[in-house]
Amino acid sequence: MAATEQTLPRASGRSGASLLRPSTCTLSWHRPELRVPRRHVGRTWGKPPPVDQPPAEQERRRRRRRGGAEPRQPGVLLKEFWNAPNLLTFGRILIIPLFIELAYQASPLASLLAGALFAVAAITDVVDGWLARRMGLVTVIGKFLDPLADKLIVLAAMVMLVRLGRFPAWVAILLLSREFVVTGLRQIAASEGMVIAAGQEGKWKTALQLVGIIALCVHYRHEIDLWIWRGPVSFNDVGKVLTYLSVVFSVWSAGVYFRGFLQMLAGRGDGSSSPDV
Repeated sequence: MAATEQTLPRASGRSGASLLRPSTCTLSWHRPELRVPRRHVGRTWGKPPPVDQPPAEQERRRRRRRGGAEPRQPGVLLKEFWNAPNLLTFGRILIIPLFIELAYQASPLASLLAGALFAVAAITDVVDGWLARRMGLVTVIGKFLDPLADKLIVLAAMVMLVRLGRFPAWVAILLLSREFVVTGLRQIAASEGMVIAAGQEGKWKTALQLVGIIALCVHYRHEIDLWIWRGPVSFNDVGKVLTYLSVVFSVWSAGVYFRGFLQMLAGRGDGSSSPDV
C-alpha cells in the first residue's frame, strides 16, 4: 500500500488522498427529437401524391367536374353538314328565293308552281326529321337549321300572301307572334333543363297552316277530278277556311304551352317537377 502511494503523482496543493477519492461526474446526452410531419389537409396517409398530368388532361377533368361538355373539334360541324338530312334542310332554305319569284308573278301557272314548291318543302320537313332519327344523324347543326328553315319559308309565304291580298295582315301577325312566343318559352325551359313537348293541338295547327298556305298560293279556281266528285274548286276559299282554323288551334296550343311552362315553374319551386310536360 505504501509502495502504491509512492507511485501516485502528487499535484501541488493536493494530497494523495484527494486523488484516490472517487469523484462524482454527471454523464448527460441529448436525446434526438422525433419530429412527426404535420398532416396536410385533404391528404390520405398511405396514398401516393398525384402525378402531374398534361394541361389538356387537367382541363378535361376540370370540365367533367363542372359538368361541361367536351370541346368539339373545328371540323365536326363541317362533317355534320354533309349528310342527307341536313342537305335536305339546307335545300329548303335555298328554294325560298325561287318560291318568292313564282309567288310574285301571280299568274295561274306561277301560283300553281309556287304552291307545289311549298308542298315539296313541307314534305322534306317530314322526311329529313325521319331520316335523321332513322340513320342516327341527329346533329347540332341539324337542330339549328331545321326550325330555322321552317320559319323562314313560312314567313316568306305569309309576307307574299299579304302583299298579294290573299291573306289578312292581322292573321299573319297573330301566327308569327305565336311562333316567336312558343319558341322563346321552349328556349327558356331548355336553359332550365326542362322540355315542353308538342301537344296534339300544335300538330293540328301545323298541318292546317301548311295546307292552307299551299291552297292560298295556288289561289285560282281549278278543275278537280276525284273518284267520287268532279268540279271546279276555289283554292283561295279553301285556303282561307283552313287558315282561320289554324288560327284557332294556334291560340289554343299557345295557351297549352304557356300553362305547361307555368306548371313547370311552380313544380320547380316545390322541388317536385318532372322534366317533361
